[in-house]
Amino acid sequence: MSNICRERLDRLLSRLGYGTRKQVAAWVRQGLIEVNGEPAVAASQKVDPACVCVNGEVLDFPYGLTVLYHKPVGAVCSHREQGRLIYDDFPLRWSQRKPPFSSVGRLDKETSGLLIVTDNGQLNHALTSPKHGIGKTYRARLARPLRGDEIELFASGHLLLEGEQTPCLPAQAVRLGEYEMDITVFEGRYHQIRRMFAAVGNHVEALHRRAIGALTLDALALAEGEFRVVDETTLLTWIEHGIAA
Repeated sequence: MSNICRERLDRLLSRLGYGTRKQVAAWVRQGLIEVNGEPAVAASQKVDPACVCVNGEVLDFPYGLTVLYHKPVGAVCSHREQGRLIYDDFPLRWSQRKPPFSSVGRLDKETSGLLIVTDNGQLNHALTSPKHGIGKTYRARLARPLRGDEIELFASGHLLLEGEQTPCLPAQAVRLGEYEMDITVFEGRYHQIRRMFAAVGNHVEALHRRAIGALTLDALALAEGEFRVVDETTLLTWIEHGIAA
């Protein structure tokens, strides 16, 4: 095995959130770690992550972790705030991974729906940068009836949000009823959907992200709080083309 793929055992397990380097050294002495089916020799030994077991179990996704998650209302996209966090729905050690296991963009506390969480910083940037043109589709339930010009105004590229000097990028909208609309945006401004409707004199009572690109939450069939691990290639294919029936 090439040394390019090998890493110090204590650094590897610390990076994956298993414990501190001191703890790893103790586990080695206790015989709790195996490398290639044999007890680990030292915390400093260079290992192939695929060949390491802790307490008889292979490592959690040592080459990167990305999940698709159905965020419930009331969960917060933060590692530090009080109350329920989205990370409470994942194994505890995932939140200790380095690079950090973090949400791709944020859904506010009162917004539910599809969320990607990853430790891949390049993937995170690619999915959030407006230049890549990946739409995020939301269903909004409104407090007041739609006035009739929202679709054209949102698509115009001229809508200016309160406190900002640059108009929103053109967005796509579909009217579903007097009080309901699907809207697809191609940027991620703070509370953007809620502020867009506020700009036309309305108020969002409920907001749900239905899709990222062509990938829909319905196709994933995830209940609230559930998640699915996915590899990067599959994820990008689904975002571009959707999940094949």
